[in-house]
Amino acid sequence: MKTAARPAEQAVAATVTNLASELNIAGVPLRNRVFLAPMSGVTDLPFRRLAASFGAGMVVTEMVASQELVTHSRESWARLRGAGLSPHVVQLAGREAHWMAEAARIAEGEGAAIIDINMGCPAKKVTGGYSGSALMREPTRALSMIEATVAAVSVPVTLKMRLGWDENSLNAADLARAAEQAGIQMISVHGRTRCQFYKGRADWPAIARVRGAVSVPFVANGDIRTAEDARQCLAITGADAVMIGRGAQGQPWLCGEIAGSGCQPATPAARASIAVNHYAMMLEHYGIDVGLRHARKHLGWYLDAWAPATPRSQRLAIMTGESATTVERLLCQALSHPAEGAADRADAA
Repeated sequence: MKTAARPAEQAVAATVTNLASELNIAGVPLRNRVFLAPMSGVTDLPFRRLAASFGAGMVVTEMVASQELVTHSRESWARLRGAGLSPHVVQLAGREAHWMAEAARIAEGEGAAIIDINMGCPAKKVTGGYSGSALMREPTRALSMIEATVAAVSVPVTLKMRLGWDENSLNAADLARAAEQAGIQMISVHGRTRCQFYKGRADWPAIARVRGAVSVPFVANGDIRTAEDARQCLAITGADAVMIGRGAQGQPWLCGEIAGSGCQPATPAARASIAVNHYAMMLEHYGIDVGLRHARKHLGWYLDAWAPATPRSQRLAIMTGESATTVERLLCQALSHPAEGAADRADAA
């Protein structure tokens, strides 16, 4: 199903940024302007490697908890790894300036070329600890964290946030302006408030108002699933780049395809091969026991996107299988010979 056209909320600019062109962030070159958003539990190393191999302009780690990194949490250190991806971009989360600064130093020491600060995550377990988008309710604290992080490292520091906590506190423009003055080198804005989570439509005109408050490179995020979405978003927001999150689930090639540096796999067999390879990468990265569990959501996204009519029994066997060989065989069968009904989804992508 194709993404519905948006109303003409704002006149379309005559010239739209060339998504295939390089973007430089304080001396760090990004090969194009279509980025993969950091998503906790999704953009692990295997997924980032795939997206980068298909031409994403930038990939970002899952959110790394700053205090846990400094105190040597195994999960935080595992999320930190870049394994040769260039540039290595690490997203840090927290609410204390001390821990953020120390974590940024560690990340830089481990090869991070860019440090991104998370002030956009809406998850309750994150905002419940007053981190992520909850920081938008405490701009003074948020600014102190930004200043400490920028002062701690020599690499560029960037910021990702939402429009505000709720519709009564749309303070993204004010925070973005202060962040730029504090040394932030790029700002990304998701066009929803925290209280919206992912409901409704991303408000691109509201993103444009934040764009107007800053002069550093600016990234628009939210409801970008096709090349046409990206072009329209750029025209409305005036952003320098776009960031794709949920749209890339089940299609790790999407960022590169939209940027024009890659292409959608042309056949069901090609998509099946990518999905099976992704599955194998996850098992190798996590080990069989943990990998089987972590991979299931990705397998579900591949099936939802490209083989939605897979018989329930076959889908269940893929999603719950304990034998990697059996899961690979069934997944390859489902995606190589999708039942009628998947074609519409392929056309929309």
